[in-house]
Amino acid sequence: MKELRYLNKYFVKYKYRVVLGIIIVACAKIFSLFTPRLIGDVVTLVTEQLSTPIDEALFKKAIGLKILLILGAAIATGFFTFLMRQTLINVSRYIEFDLKNEIYAHYQRLCLPFYKQNRTGDLINRISEDVGKVRMYVGPALMYTINMITLFVVALAYMYSKAPSLTLYTIIPLPVLSLSIYFLSKFIHTRSTIVQEQLSILTSTTQEIFSGIKITKAYALEDETEENFADLSNDQRKKRLNLTKTQAFFFPLMLLLIGTSNLLVIYIGGQQYIDGEIKELGTIAEFIIYVNMLTWPVASVGWVTSLVQQAEASQKRINAFLKQKPTVYNTQKDSNKIKGKIAFENVRFTYIDTNIEALKGISFTIEQGKTLAIIGKTGCGKTTVLELIGRMYNSSSGQIKIDDIPIEDVNLHSLRASIGYVPQDPFLFSDTLNNNIKFGKNDASQQEVIEAAKHAVVHENIINFSEGYETILGERGITLSGGQKQRVSIARAFIKSPQILLLDDCLSAVDTETEEQILNNLKKITKNTTTIIVSHRISSAKNADHIIVLEEGEIVQEGTHNQLISKNGYYKALYEKQLQEASH
Repeated sequence: MKELRYLNKYFVKYKYRVVLGIIIVACAKIFSLFTPRLIGDVVTLVTEQLSTPIDEALFKKAIGLKILLILGAAIATGFFTFLMRQTLINVSRYIEFDLKNEIYAHYQRLCLPFYKQNRTGDLINRISEDVGKVRMYVGPALMYTINMITLFVVALAYMYSKAPSLTLYTIIPLPVLSLSIYFLSKFIHTRSTIVQEQLSILTSTTQEIFSGIKITKAYALEDETEENFADLSNDQRKKRLNLTKTQAFFFPLMLLLIGTSNLLVIYIGGQQYIDGEIKELGTIAEFIIYVNMLTWPVASVGWVTSLVQQAEASQKRINAFLKQKPTVYNTQKDSNKIKGKIAFENVRFTYIDTNIEALKGISFTIEQGKTLAIIGKTGCGKTTVLELIGRMYNSSSGQIKIDDIPIEDVNLHSLRASIGYVPQDPFLFSDTLNNNIKFGKNDASQQEVIEAAKHAVVHENIINFSEGYETILGERGITLSGGQKQRVSIARAFIKSPQILLLDDCLSAVDTETEEQILNNLKKITKNTTTIIVSHRISSAKNADHIIVLEEGEIVQEGTHNQLISKNGYYKALYEKQLQEASH
């Protein structure tokens, strides 16, 4: 139960609802206990009528009154049971809502290394399947536990007042039940953890297969992926069956123990009635009904224990994520007005997960409103520079300054709100084109959306779609070509009118003519915007105010286009090679 203590704050939050639920449970159980007593009275009346007859009219009146009281008690019990479920089950839904939001908010705060180390399917499973298991603990498990305790306390107290020794014989099987639950719950906890871990693997694999369905089909690997999925499904089935087999011991055991209690009531109660210890035959009838009323609460002990064990296993997995601290966090509460000057001072950076040193002491300064181009081979550290500017990571050493302020002292939200970022691999949501562009500025007007699309040279493509800007995209924008996805992503950055614009090789899938149009538009709309262009093409970089060439995380060349083509080096060689390719 240690892991489930985390949920106590939610019980405190909804304490009044929980207390009200407990009161309603007590009322429901009290009214339910009237029924056995009234039935016992009816049996006693019938017995007395058979042995010592009274006026038939009085007898029928007495029986009729008892039946009306039984009916009234049943209606009251049903009403309070309805209220009980509405109160306590609603609490579980509130807690489920809060917990999901807390996990999602924490996911948002965690840094990129976390997402590199954990599979998407596992993240989804913890916020859905695991939270669902926890909800069963804070809802049904809590409700039935309160229900069972209340019923036992009230019922056993009344039973003991009527026939003390018979009550003690009736509860003999309960210690056996407790020991059985203790040992079985250990197995359930272990096997439940295994099931949840296996389910995460299955979910992650399924998500990857669906995301990469194009590659699967292109390589004709449908049969192999189907076999792999079948193997994982079989593993999941075996583990679930192992858990179910363990859980299956509970109910037969409960019924056996309840049946034993019934036999004890009938045999021992009958002997006591014959010996005169019990005065009324109706008492035996009451006890039989009480024992059967306790059947479900006793049987539910196993089910509730199973729910608690599964919830603890799930909450342990949730807590493992909630305990992870972001390495990049906001240290400045006051917002900053970002102008756009950027300076790197001997910055080094090593990726923790791979131990690769991506940047090795690079330094440069770009003034507000100027354009910097970064050229270099794949893996030289170009994208890392952009990620450090957005504080997706903290530098390992050296210092990055924004407007002459150390980046760690700049409000993180202000920094990222001032940046328009177009990544190498553009990500589009399964939504309308209009909303994908407005993602950069939620309150943008339709005219702003169209202007941004025109500047990104994608407007003509969009209006040719049957639904225009209301066209719904497939997952990750799969319905668009590579060049269209890049240009929609560029439009998303343009509409934001950012102070800092980061373009990470985002023109690689467009033709040179379209690239030239976008770059010309870029000049017009980014006069006061600090722009960094990462590219493999000289055509994208040549008009920049300053160009740096990276090689294995170090700056090996820098200057303007004219300066760099006038001296031997990587830049000039790349320029001449691309010039030759363009002429053919």
